[in-house]
Amino acid sequence: MSRRLYDLAGADQDCRFSPYCNRIRRALHAKRLDFETVPVAFTDKEALAFSGQKLVPVLVDGERVIADSWAIACYLEETYPKPSLMGGKAGRALTLTFRHWVETAIHPLVLRAVVMDIHNALAPVDQAYFRETREARFGSTLEALHQGAAALPQLARALEPARSTLRELPWICGDRPGFADFILAGAFDWARAVSGLPLLESDDPVNDWYDRLNERQTEEAGAA
Repeated sequence: MSRRLYDLAGADQDCRFSPYCNRIRRALHAKRLDFETVPVAFTDKEALAFSGQKLVPVLVDGERVIADSWAIACYLEETYPKPSLMGGKAGRALTLTFRHWVETAIHPLVLRAVVMDIHNALAPVDQAYFRETREARFGSTLEALHQGAAALPQLARALEPARSTLRELPWICGDRPGFADFILAGAFDWARAVSGLPLLESDDPVNDWYDRLNERQTEEAGAA
């Protein structure tokens, strides 16, 4: 297969927890594109050297090598335009705005809920890397950063813009899922891959949306 997605993995290579990789995996399924995944650990930088940088996701599509989740999403829209996941230039701009909202308002709260679970899902060498880099980034020990269930009330409040949308529309993108849906879903995939902590109440419209999206994409993955 000529299309490969380099994807962050834990000690168990089936543990794929990166929100950035997961949004691209969802986009590939939605476009019904065949691909294989290549598991990459935090410290396995040599596996990505061919891409000229050190971060996942990286998509190899024939002779093309694309790094960064947003660059990959834009490449997929331009190269495989049907179905569109952004809806033209205006939709791409709105999706970019939504991406920034998720990454600045939602990701930090999800991280506080599951940061120790991420650490515990890694191989020892990657645990050391994760601890060193994240503690330097946040100026805190992982143990102090971790809030578990105590982070969930604030997360629920932060999700109100998405919740309000989903009370009126079936998907973030309207009548069918688009890349904005996958950006938000990637945050929940992140937690689900490493933790048994439910981030959402069962009667939350966001929880219903996430369940429906997973059911739909399971079917799309089978059809690809």
